[in-house]
Amino acid sequence: MFAIVLFSWMMVQTGAGIPQGGPPATAPAASATQVASVSTKPSADADANELLKVKRIYVDSFGDDVISKEMQSMIVSSLVESKRFKVTESRERADAVLKGVALEKTSQELHAFGESTAVGGASGASHGEISGSVVNGNGSISGSSSGGFAARHAATSDSSVNTETINEARVAIRLVNPDGDVIWTSTQESKGAKYKGASADVAEKCVKQLLRDVEKLEHASSPQGTASPTATAPSPNHQ
Repeated sequence: MFAIVLFSWMMVQTGAGIPQGGPPATAPAASATQVASVSTKPSADADANELLKVKRIYVDSFGDDVISKEMQSMIVSSLVESKRFKVTESRERADAVLKGVALEKTSQELHAFGESTAVGGASGASHGEISGSVVNGNGSISGSSSGGFAARHAATSDSSVNTETINEARVAIRLVNPDGDVIWTSTQESKGAKYKGASADVAEKCVKQLLRDVEKLEHASSPQGTASPTATAPSPNHQ
């Protein structure tokens, strides 16, 4: 009897350890659509979209020195002349802030040239003769001599020395959106152009680079394969 009770008690304890309701359910795997929905666009695309939104630019101070102030003014002039952007004096109204660092230096280059030519010549000759005789106590002596020498020398020389002033300018600029993100950068340098100095030339190069980059982005984002504007729909009375 005791064995039967003990066996029954062990069976009750074993059954208590079995979980009710079957094995635990597993979480469903994420679908491909859900995975794709959390992907983000490349940062380059985001920067491109931000750059295309820029219509009004505020040009920040490049520095307190004379060269930095001149470069800032030339950048402003080049932006205004481009007629692509509006330059504002209000930082709050700007779509982006243009910041930069400018450097200008002047150096002297020495150029020296020299050339010389020399020609010289010399010649000489000598001749001597003496003779004598004695007859009956009388003697006579005769002799002759000759000689000559010539020399010529000529020399020419040409030399020149001149100093050339080299003016070089360099600037690094960047566009920053209102969130503080850098959306465009450029670094340009120049030693001057035919009708302008180095600072004016490098400022123009920066603005031209900005215009080229914006035009490329506009062309890349424009819809392709649109219908030709010259195509017309057929007339409803056409048979």
